[in-house]
Amino acid sequence: MSFALYIIGFILVISGIAWALVTAGVAMFKIAIVSIILLGIGILTGVVHTRPKDPPRGPLA
Repeated sequence: MSFALYIIGFILVISGIAWALVTAGVAMFKIAIVSIILLGIGILTGVVHTRPKDPPRGPLA
């Protein structure tokens, strides 16, 4: 999966969570903080899941 696709999906999840928090009457400042934290977590997990695997090392000489 590409990094861009992973981030787009995570942004959709964050949007749904933010919408639910607005509906629940949570303050916008708190929603912004939660959204920024979730975006950071999404970027970190996206990098981990989409980075290419390291090639296997050959036998030591």
